[in-house]
Amino acid sequence: GTNWGWYAYDPGTNLVYFGTGNPSPWNATMRPGDNKWTMTIFGRDADSGEAKFGYQKTPHDEWDYAGVNNMLLSDEKDKDGKVHKLLTHPDRNGFIYTLDREKGDLFTVGKIDDTMNEFKDVDFKTGQPIRDPEYGTRMDHQAKDVCPSAMGYHDQAHDSYDPTKQLFFIAANHICMDWEPFMLP
Repeated sequence: GTNWGWYAYDPGTNLVYFGTGNPSPWNATMRPGDNKWTMTIFGRDADSGEAKFGYQKTPHDEWDYAGVNNMLLSDEKDKDGKVHKLLTHPDRNGFIYTLDREKGDLFTVGKIDDTMNEFKDVDFKTGQPIRDPEYGTRMDHQAKDVCPSAMGYHDQAHDSYDPTKQLFFIAANHICMDWEPFMLP
């Protein structure tokens, strides 16, 4: 997947963060497997370019979600007062992911909108989304009212974080779609 979106840099970790786009062709039946490294948040060493971590949000993306949206960096306290260096990423697939920005481990995940239906949840142990096959895009199946649409619940709009209020501000869409793939030569 290409890395055509937005980037963030943390001088404390010396890591550059970015997301990669969707695999192709869009007809998911034509490209089996997870399509590794697409739809992935990377943390790369700014000096060497070495990948320190990669977290794939939508293995085998079936909906053209292109996970390249903003990477918001924040330092947050947990309920015990411990400070965590975090990366928050509202994704087109409908989830807001928060990762430990030093290791890439999933810290929290939540839905942008409760009408999301292509995924039921995220398995926190594996970090992988739990699909609802009714909304999948496979040959000879028309998926109706897939939420979110290919535009996603969060597209390429810019986000912001207010560290004094510890609040994130994001633009959100609420658009669903029908999808039926076709074979291409």
